[in-house]
Amino acid sequence: MGIVLASSSPRRMELLSNLKIDFKVLKSDIKETINKGEDPKVVATSISLQKALDVASKVDKDDIVIGADTIVVCQNEILGKPEDEKQAYEMLKKLSGKYHTVMTGISIIRLSDNKKIVDCVSTNVKMKELDDNKINRYIQTKEPLDKAGAYGIQGFGALLVEKIEGDYFNVVGLPIGTLDEILYRHFDINII
Repeated sequence: MGIVLASSSPRRMELLSNLKIDFKVLKSDIKETINKGEDPKVVATSISLQKALDVASKVDKDDIVIGADTIVVCQNEILGKPEDEKQAYEMLKKLSGKYHTVMTGISIIRLSDNKKIVDCVSTNVKMKELDDNKINRYIQTKEPLDKAGAYGIQGFGALLVEKIEGDYFNVVGLPIGTLDEILYRHFDINII
């Protein structure tokens, strides 16, 4: 039995490594699709479950597979990862001076006993007022291009955030408190 992270996200890998969890990484091959008007919680949880199921089909049935998907929701619009710098600019302009919600769907499964635990964690984030100069300088760092909502709170993006209400690690991409609780309660694994 091992733990498999169904993600190649450097941030998720770093969070698990910092907890001294012995795990391997296998990126999911699913295509992440967000349809306009879909319930954000359903989007985050269903994509996380699809990732976990895809990877679980490729590893030992006793392995515990962790799938996660993070989205940003602002004014009822789901913001995924920007496709280019222009879209990153539009996302950051939309977030400027406003509250938004970061949602991470987390799915942990083990096929040997057909155990599937799915949860969603939400964190409210308030962005500072961002002028065009600051947005463009941030985009030049290339940091926003692979992150939901076009910012990374663990990097230069921290300079754009006024405050957060909830789990910081959820905004990074993996709610480790929830992960710990699920592993302990449902899979009898203690991180500490």
